[in-house]
Amino acid sequence: MSVQDKNNQPEENSRRMELVRAAAKLFRDQGYERTTVRDLGNAVGLQSGSLFYHFRTKEEILVAVMALGISATTEQLGEAIARARNPRDKLSALFHVHLNSLLGDNQAALEVMLYEWRSVSAAAKPGLIVLRDRYEALWQEVLDEAAAAGLVKQDTRLLRRTLLGSLHWSVQWYKSDGELSVDALAERMLALVLLK
Repeated sequence: MSVQDKNNQPEENSRRMELVRAAAKLFRDQGYERTTVRDLGNAVGLQSGSLFYHFRTKEEILVAVMALGISATTEQLGEAIARARNPRDKLSALFHVHLNSLLGDNQAALEVMLYEWRSVSAAAKPGLIVLRDRYEALWQEVLDEAAAAGLVKQDTRLLRRTLLGSLHWSVQWYKSDGELSVDALAERMLALVLLK
């Protein structure tokens, strides 16, 4: 790699991230299939052909959007769990991080992950499944620890699936200008599953 290439790399990464974030919003709002390469280019001020300097295909952009959402949330959750002092705090972290990510900064990317899965080719799915499994493994670990402490029921695998499904659905009904903040909603939902 030349010195010039190294100097351009941060700018290229920044442009690539700008494109991924713009694509997340377009894919969420218009759907992946209905979003054109021209739409993507217009959103970031690029000619449609220039997108392929950063990504080989439109699907590669979709995969990058999904990977961004799940990776950022996994990182945030890992950090929150590491700061937690006990199983109840770790359990609380699950709800707070997930909802703040899903209803906050990562909302568009995570909604694309949830609702555009059918648009991902079989060849691209394994990498995304690895990322999803890493995230769910954090949930499973915390739920198992919480069950051992008597905080939640013992069927933690089904509990994990039920909770994630319920939390994901909140994008359909939660209103940021409603009576509950995201953190208040997280505490209310946590209270529904705690045994003590």
